[in-house]
Amino acid sequence: MSHKKADFTPILLKWHKGKNNRKMPWKGEKNPYRIWLSEVILQQTRVDQGWAYYEKFLEAFPTVHDLAQAQEQKVFKLWEGLGYYNRCRNLIATAKKIDAEYNGEFPNTYEEILALKGIGPYTAAAIASFAFRLPHAVVDGNVTRVLSRYFGDFTPIDTSAGKKIYSHLADALLDREQADLYNQAIMDFGATVCLPRNPLCVDCVQRDGCQALQKGLTTQLPVKEKNIRKKQRWLYYFIVETADDKVYIRQRAGKDIWEGLYEFVLQETDQPIYFDKGDIRKTQIVRQLFGRQALTVKYISRVYRQELSHQSIQGQFITIRLQGGTPLFEGYRLVDREQLADYPFPKFINGWLQDPTPAQTLF
Repeated sequence: MSHKKADFTPILLKWHKGKNNRKMPWKGEKNPYRIWLSEVILQQTRVDQGWAYYEKFLEAFPTVHDLAQAQEQKVFKLWEGLGYYNRCRNLIATAKKIDAEYNGEFPNTYEEILALKGIGPYTAAAIASFAFRLPHAVVDGNVTRVLSRYFGDFTPIDTSAGKKIYSHLADALLDREQADLYNQAIMDFGATVCLPRNPLCVDCVQRDGCQALQKGLTTQLPVKEKNIRKKQRWLYYFIVETADDKVYIRQRAGKDIWEGLYEFVLQETDQPIYFDKGDIRKTQIVRQLFGRQALTVKYISRVYRQELSHQSIQGQFITIRLQGGTPLFEGYRLVDREQLADYPFPKFINGWLQDPTPAQTLF
Protein backbone atom coordinates (compact mmCIF):
# COMPACT_ATOMS: atom_id res chain seq x y z
CA MET A 1 0.00 0.00 0.00
CA SER A 2 1.37 3.38 -0.99
CA HIS A 3 2.11 6.13 1.50
CA LYS A 4 -0.90 8.04 0.24
CA LYS A 5 -3.22 5.07 0.88
CA ALA A 6 -1.64 4.38 4.24
CA ASP A 7 -2.40 7.94 5.37
CA PHE A 8 -6.02 7.99 4.29
CA THR A 9 -7.62 5.72 6.90
CA PRO A 10 -5.94 7.01 10.10
CA ILE A 11 -6.57 10.62 9.05
CA LEU A 12 -10.23 9.80 8.33
CA LEU A 13 -10.72 8.05 11.68
CA LYS A 14 -9.05 10.91 13.53
CA TRP A 15 -11.41 13.36 11.78
CA HIS A 16 -14.37 11.16 12.70
CA LYS A 17 -13.40 11.09 16.35
CA GLY A 18 -12.62 14.78 16.68
CA LYS A 19 -14.52 16.83 14.08
CA ASN A 20 -17.40 14.76 12.71
CA ASN A 21 -20.51 16.17 14.34
CA ARG A 22 -23.09 14.93 11.85
CA LYS A 23 -26.14 13.94 13.87
CA MET A 24 -28.72 11.35 12.84
CA PRO A 25 -31.08 9.29 15.05
CA TRP A 26 -29.68 5.97 13.78
CA LYS A 27 -26.01 6.92 14.16
CA GLY A 28 -24.23 4.48 16.47
CA GLU A 29 -27.23 2.15 16.32
CA LYS A 30 -26.46 -1.56 16.83
CA ASN A 31 -29.96 -2.96 16.31
CA PRO A 32 -29.92 -4.53 12.81
CA TYR A 33 -33.66 -3.95 12.28
CA ARG A 34 -33.29 -0.23 12.93
CA ILE A 35 -30.17 0.00 10.76
CA TRP A 36 -31.95 -1.82 7.92
CA LEU A 37 -35.01 0.40 8.26
CA SER A 38 -32.93 3.59 8.14
CA GLU A 39 -30.92 2.39 5.14
CA VAL A 40 -34.01 1.43 3.14
CA ILE A 41 -35.70 4.76 3.90
CA LEU A 42 -32.55 6.69 2.94
CA GLN A 43 -32.22 5.00 -0.45
CA GLN A 44 -32.97 7.84 -2.90
CA THR A 45 -34.23 10.02 -0.02
CA ARG A 46 -32.64 13.03 1.66
CA VAL A 47 -31.71 12.61 5.33
CA ASP A 48 -33.85 15.57 6.43
CA GLN A 49 -36.90 13.99 4.78
CA GLY A 50 -36.14 10.41 5.84
CA TRP A 51 -35.56 11.27 9.50
CA ALA A 52 -39.27 11.85 10.26
CA TYR A 53 -40.30 8.72 8.37
CA TYR A 54 -37.76 6.63 10.30
CA GLU A 55 -39.20 7.82 13.61
CA LYS A 56 -42.79 7.25 12.47
CA PHE A 57 -42.00 3.70 11.34
CA LEU A 58 -40.27 2.84 14.61
CA GLU A 59 -43.22 4.16 16.58
CA ALA A 60 -45.69 2.13 14.50
CA PHE A 61 -43.51 -0.98 14.11
CA PRO A 62 -40.93 -1.23 16.95
CA THR A 63 -39.70 -4.64 15.82
CA VAL A 64 -39.39 -6.59 12.58
CA HIS A 65 -42.18 -8.85 13.88
CA ASP A 66 -44.51 -5.86 14.22
CA LEU A 67 -43.73 -4.82 10.65
CA ALA A 68 -44.23 -8.35 9.33
CA GLN A 69 -47.66 -8.65 10.97
CA ALA A 70 -48.93 -5.21 9.91
CA GLN A 71 -51.60 -4.67 7.27
CA GLU A 72 -49.86 -3.78 4.02
CA GLN A 73 -52.20 -0.85 3.38
CA LYS A 74 -51.13 0.65 6.72
CA VAL A 75 -47.44 0.27 5.83
CA PHE A 76 -47.95 1.87 2.42
CA LYS A 77 -49.93 4.72 3.99
CA LEU A 78 -47.06 5.39 6.40
CA TRP A 79 -44.59 5.29 3.49
CA GLU A 80 -46.72 7.74 1.47
CA GLY A 81 -44.63 10.62 0.13
CA LEU A 82 -41.28 8.81 0.14
CA GLY A 83 -41.64 7.59 -3.44
CA TYR A 84 -39.85 4.64 -5.06
CA TYR A 85 -42.51 2.35 -3.63
CA ASN A 86 -40.67 -0.81 -4.62
CA ARG A 87 -38.59 -0.13 -1.51
CA CYS A 88 -41.73 -0.43 0.60
CA ARG A 89 -42.78 -3.67 -1.09
CA ASN A 90 -39.33 -5.13 -0.46
CA LEU A 91 -39.43 -3.91 3.14
CA ILE A 92 -42.66 -5.81 3.76
CA ALA A 93 -41.46 -8.98 1.98
CA THR A 94 -38.16 -9.05 3.88
CA ALA A 95 -39.84 -8.43 7.24
CA LYS A 96 -42.16 -11.38 6.60
CA LYS A 97 -39.22 -13.61 5.61
CA ILE A 98 -37.19 -12.70 8.72
CA ASP A 99 -40.23 -13.23 10.94
CA ALA A 100 -41.08 -16.60 9.38
CA GLU A 101 -37.66 -18.11 8.66
CA TYR A 102 -35.42 -16.48 11.29
CA ASN A 103 -37.94 -16.31 14.15
CA GLY A 104 -37.90 -12.51 13.99
CA GLU A 105 -34.12 -12.34 14.50
CA PHE A 106 -32.11 -10.52 11.83
CA PRO A 107 -29.54 -12.83 10.16
CA ASN A 108 -25.99 -12.06 11.30
CA THR A 109 -23.82 -12.93 8.30
CA TYR A 110 -23.13 -10.74 5.28
CA GLU A 111 -24.17 -13.50 2.86
CA GLU A 112 -27.53 -14.10 4.54
CA ILE A 113 -28.23 -10.37 4.79
CA LEU A 114 -27.34 -9.86 1.11
CA ALA A 115 -29.76 -12.63 0.11
CA LEU A 116 -32.73 -10.72 1.56
CA LYS A 117 -35.06 -8.99 -0.90
CA GLY A 118 -34.25 -5.33 -1.53
CA ILE A 119 -30.82 -5.50 0.09
CA GLY A 120 -27.79 -4.91 -2.13
CA PRO A 121 -24.06 -4.95 -1.34
CA TYR A 122 -24.07 -1.45 0.19
CA THR A 123 -26.98 -2.05 2.59
CA ALA A 124 -25.68 -5.53 3.47
CA ALA A 125 -22.25 -4.06 4.30
CA ALA A 126 -23.84 -1.31 6.40
CA ILE A 127 -25.91 -3.76 8.46
CA ALA A 128 -23.07 -6.28 8.78
CA SER A 129 -20.54 -3.67 9.93
CA PHE A 130 -22.75 -1.48 12.12
CA ALA A 131 -24.75 -4.24 13.83
CA PHE A 132 -22.21 -7.08 13.90
CA ARG A 133 -18.85 -5.29 13.32
CA LEU A 134 -18.08 -7.52 10.36
CA PRO A 135 -15.30 -6.28 8.03
CA HIS A 136 -17.31 -5.23 4.97
CA ALA A 137 -16.78 -1.83 3.35
CA VAL A 138 -19.75 0.28 2.31
CA VAL A 139 -19.66 1.73 -1.19
CA ASP A 140 -22.29 4.35 -2.02
CA GLY A 141 -22.31 7.66 -3.87
CA ASN A 142 -20.57 9.48 -1.03
CA VAL A 143 -17.82 6.87 -0.85
CA THR A 144 -17.15 6.68 -4.60
CA ARG A 145 -16.98 10.48 -4.80
CA VAL A 146 -14.39 10.62 -2.02
CA LEU A 147 -12.30 7.82 -3.54
CA SER A 148 -12.50 9.12 -7.11
CA ARG A 149 -11.27 12.54 -6.03
CA TYR A 150 -8.67 11.39 -3.53
CA PHE A 151 -7.02 9.02 -6.00
CA GLY A 152 -7.71 11.15 -9.08
CA ASP A 153 -9.51 8.26 -10.77
CA PHE A 154 -11.50 9.01 -13.95
CA THR A 155 -13.11 5.57 -14.20
CA PRO A 156 -16.86 6.26 -14.42
CA ILE A 157 -18.50 5.37 -11.13
CA ASP A 158 -21.66 4.04 -12.83
CA THR A 159 -19.93 1.34 -14.91
CA SER A 160 -19.07 -2.26 -14.06
CA ALA A 161 -15.37 -1.43 -14.20
CA GLY A 162 -15.86 1.55 -11.91
CA LYS A 163 -17.90 -0.38 -9.37
CA LYS A 164 -15.21 -3.07 -9.27
CA ILE A 165 -12.35 -0.58 -8.86
CA TYR A 166 -14.03 1.45 -6.11
CA SER A 167 -15.17 -1.67 -4.26
CA HIS A 168 -11.56 -2.95 -4.22
CA LEU A 169 -10.29 0.46 -3.08
CA ALA A 170 -12.88 0.70 -0.32
CA ASP A 171 -12.02 -2.80 0.89
CA ALA A 172 -8.27 -2.03 0.87
CA LEU A 173 -8.79 1.10 2.97
CA LEU A 174 -11.18 -0.49 5.49
CA ASP A 175 -10.01 -0.70 9.09
CA ARG A 176 -11.04 -4.28 9.77
CA GLU A 177 -10.92 -3.87 13.53
CA GLN A 178 -13.19 -0.82 13.41
CA ALA A 179 -15.31 -1.45 10.33
CA ASP A 180 -18.35 0.26 11.86
CA LEU A 181 -16.45 3.44 12.73
CA TYR A 182 -14.62 3.55 9.40
CA ASN A 183 -17.79 3.07 7.33
CA GLN A 184 -19.64 5.75 9.27
CA ALA A 185 -16.67 8.09 8.91
CA ILE A 186 -16.27 7.82 5.14
CA MET A 187 -20.03 8.20 4.53
CA ASP A 188 -20.20 11.27 6.76
CA PHE A 189 -17.04 12.69 5.19
CA GLY A 190 -18.62 12.51 1.74
CA ALA A 191 -21.89 13.96 3.01
CA THR A 192 -20.42 16.92 4.91
CA VAL A 193 -16.95 17.70 3.49
CA CYS A 194 -16.37 16.15 0.06
CA LEU A 195 -19.65 17.49 -1.26
CA PRO A 196 -20.90 16.97 -4.84
CA ARG A 197 -20.75 20.73 -5.40
CA ASN A 198 -18.54 23.21 -3.59
CA PRO A 199 -16.59 20.69 -1.49
CA LEU A 200 -14.89 22.11 1.60
CA CYS A 201 -11.36 21.66 0.28
CA VAL A 202 -9.80 24.57 2.15
CA ASP A 203 -10.25 22.94 5.55
CA CYS A 204 -10.23 19.29 4.38
CA VAL A 205 -8.07 16.97 6.51
CA GLN A 206 -7.28 14.89 3.39
CA ARG A 207 -6.13 17.84 1.26
CA ASP A 208 -2.42 16.91 1.25
CA GLY A 209 -3.10 13.52 -0.32
CA CYS A 210 -6.07 14.43 -2.54
CA GLN A 211 -5.10 14.15 -6.21
CA ALA A 212 -8.19 16.02 -7.44
CA LEU A 213 -7.26 19.02 -5.30
CA GLN A 214 -3.57 18.91 -6.21
CA LYS A 215 -4.32 18.71 -9.95
CA GLY A 216 -7.34 21.02 -10.06
CA LEU A 217 -9.75 18.21 -10.95
CA THR A 218 -12.29 18.57 -8.15
CA THR A 219 -15.12 19.77 -10.38
CA GLN A 220 -14.42 17.05 -12.97
CA LEU A 221 -14.58 14.10 -10.57
CA PRO A 222 -16.26 11.74 -10.16
CA VAL A 223 -17.17 10.85 -13.74
CA LYS A 224 -20.54 9.40 -14.75
CA GLU A 225 -20.95 7.72 -18.11
CA LYS A 226 -24.68 7.43 -18.47
CA ASN A 227 -27.04 10.29 -19.18
CA ILE A 228 -30.59 9.20 -18.49
CA ARG A 229 -33.18 10.19 -21.10
CA LYS A 230 -36.49 10.47 -19.32
CA LYS A 231 -39.69 8.93 -20.60
CA GLN A 232 -42.54 11.44 -20.95
CA ARG A 233 -45.95 10.37 -19.62
CA TRP A 234 -49.31 12.18 -19.51
CA LEU A 235 -51.79 10.99 -16.87
CA TYR A 236 -55.35 12.30 -16.81
CA TYR A 237 -57.28 11.41 -13.67
CA PHE A 238 -61.06 11.57 -13.55
CA ILE A 239 -62.55 12.01 -10.10
CA VAL A 240 -65.91 10.43 -10.85
CA GLU A 241 -68.49 11.37 -8.21
CA THR A 242 -71.78 9.54 -7.76
CA ALA A 243 -75.00 11.12 -6.51
CA ASP A 244 -74.32 9.77 -2.99
CA ASP A 245 -70.79 11.29 -2.80
CA LYS A 246 -68.79 8.20 -3.59
CA VAL A 247 -65.80 8.17 -5.95
CA TYR A 248 -64.05 5.49 -7.97
CA ILE A 249 -60.55 4.37 -7.03
CA ARG A 250 -58.40 1.33 -7.73
CA GLN A 251 -55.11 -0.15 -6.54
CA ARG A 252 -52.34 0.01 -9.13
CA ALA A 253 -50.96 -3.36 -10.18
CA GLY A 254 -48.32 -4.58 -12.62
CA LYS A 255 -44.66 -3.74 -12.77
CA ASP A 256 -45.05 0.01 -13.13
CA ILE A 257 -44.53 3.08 -10.98
CA TRP A 258 -46.63 3.35 -7.82
CA GLU A 259 -47.49 -0.36 -7.73
CA GLY A 260 -49.76 -1.08 -4.77
CA LEU A 261 -50.88 2.54 -4.35
CA TYR A 262 -54.33 3.87 -5.21
CA GLU A 263 -55.55 6.16 -7.98
CA PHE A 264 -58.68 7.60 -9.55
CA VAL A 265 -60.06 6.64 -12.97
CA LEU A 266 -57.05 6.96 -15.25
CA GLN A 267 -56.62 7.70 -18.92
CA GLU A 268 -52.96 7.76 -20.00
CA THR A 269 -51.92 9.27 -23.32
CA ASP A 270 -48.66 9.59 -25.24
CA GLN A 271 -49.33 13.28 -25.97
CA PRO A 272 -50.81 16.13 -23.93
CA ILE A 273 -54.58 16.59 -24.17
CA TYR A 274 -56.14 20.01 -24.75
CA PHE A 275 -59.70 19.95 -23.43
CA ASP A 276 -62.47 21.74 -25.32
CA LYS A 277 -63.62 24.25 -22.73
CA GLY A 278 -66.80 24.81 -24.69
CA ASP A 279 -67.79 21.19 -24.14
CA ILE A 280 -65.22 18.91 -22.50
CA ARG A 281 -67.37 15.92 -23.51
CA LYS A 282 -66.23 16.41 -27.09
CA THR A 283 -62.72 15.37 -26.03
CA GLN A 284 -62.00 11.84 -27.21
CA ILE A 285 -60.86 10.39 -23.87
CA VAL A 286 -64.04 11.73 -22.20
CA ARG A 287 -66.22 10.15 -24.89
CA GLN A 288 -64.35 6.86 -24.50
CA LEU A 289 -64.94 6.81 -20.74
CA PHE A 290 -68.52 7.99 -20.47
CA GLY A 291 -70.17 7.66 -23.87
CA ARG A 292 -73.67 9.15 -23.57
CA GLN A 293 -73.71 8.97 -19.77
CA ALA A 294 -75.44 12.00 -18.24
CA LEU A 295 -72.86 13.95 -16.27
CA THR A 296 -71.75 17.36 -15.08
CA VAL A 297 -68.17 18.51 -15.49
CA LYS A 298 -67.35 20.41 -12.31
CA TYR A 299 -63.65 21.23 -12.50
CA ILE A 300 -60.50 20.67 -14.46
CA SER A 301 -57.28 21.30 -12.59
CA ARG A 302 -54.15 23.05 -13.66
CA VAL A 303 -51.34 20.87 -15.01
CA TYR A 304 -49.45 19.00 -12.28
CA ARG A 305 -45.91 17.70 -12.78
CA GLN A 306 -43.59 15.26 -11.04
CA GLU A 307 -40.05 14.28 -11.97
CA LEU A 308 -39.02 10.70 -11.29
CA SER A 309 -35.55 9.29 -11.88
CA HIS A 310 -36.41 7.89 -15.32
CA GLN A 311 -39.78 9.46 -16.04
CA SER A 312 -41.36 12.86 -16.33
CA ILE A 313 -45.04 12.83 -15.31
CA GLN A 314 -47.57 15.49 -16.30
CA GLY A 315 -51.33 15.48 -16.08
CA GLN A 316 -54.55 16.96 -14.85
CA PHE A 317 -57.48 16.09 -12.59
CA ILE A 318 -61.01 16.31 -13.95
CA THR A 319 -63.88 16.23 -11.46
CA ILE A 320 -67.10 14.84 -12.91
CA ARG A 321 -70.49 14.40 -11.25
CA LEU A 322 -72.64 11.58 -12.60
CA GLN A 323 -76.32 12.11 -13.17
CA GLY A 324 -78.66 9.13 -12.91
CA GLY A 325 -77.28 5.62 -13.34
CA THR A 326 -73.80 4.64 -12.22
CA PRO A 327 -71.46 3.23 -14.90
CA LEU A 328 -69.15 0.33 -14.20
CA PHE A 329 -65.40 0.91 -14.36
CA GLU A 330 -63.67 -2.45 -14.45
CA GLY A 331 -61.12 -2.91 -11.67
CA TYR A 332 -62.32 0.13 -9.70
CA ARG A 333 -64.21 0.31 -6.41
CA LEU A 334 -66.56 2.94 -5.02
CA VAL A 335 -65.57 4.54 -1.69
CA ASP A 336 -66.92 7.43 0.34
CA ARG A 337 -65.05 10.62 -0.38
CA GLU A 338 -64.26 11.05 3.33
CA GLN A 339 -62.47 7.69 3.30
CA LEU A 340 -59.86 8.76 0.74
CA ALA A 341 -57.47 9.72 3.55
CA ASP A 342 -57.31 6.04 4.58
CA TYR A 343 -55.76 5.00 1.27
CA PRO A 344 -52.14 5.49 0.20
CA PHE A 345 -51.85 7.60 -2.96
CA PRO A 346 -48.72 8.52 -4.95
CA LYS A 347 -47.20 11.94 -4.49
CA PHE A 348 -48.55 13.08 -7.87
CA ILE A 349 -52.17 12.55 -6.75
CA ASN A 350 -51.55 13.83 -3.23
CA GLY A 351 -50.24 17.02 -4.80
CA TRP A 352 -53.76 17.62 -6.07
CA LEU A 353 -55.61 16.23 -3.02
CA GLN A 354 -53.64 18.41 -0.61
CA ASP A 355 -53.42 21.56 -2.72
CA PRO A 356 -55.46 24.27 -0.92
CA THR A 357 -55.43 26.43 -4.07
CA PRO A 358 -55.39 23.96 -6.97
CA ALA A 359 -56.13 26.72 -9.50
CA GLN A 360 -59.13 24.84 -10.79
CA THR A 361 -61.37 26.19 -13.52
CA LEU A 362 -65.12 25.93 -13.11
CA PHE A 363 -67.01 25.01 -16.27
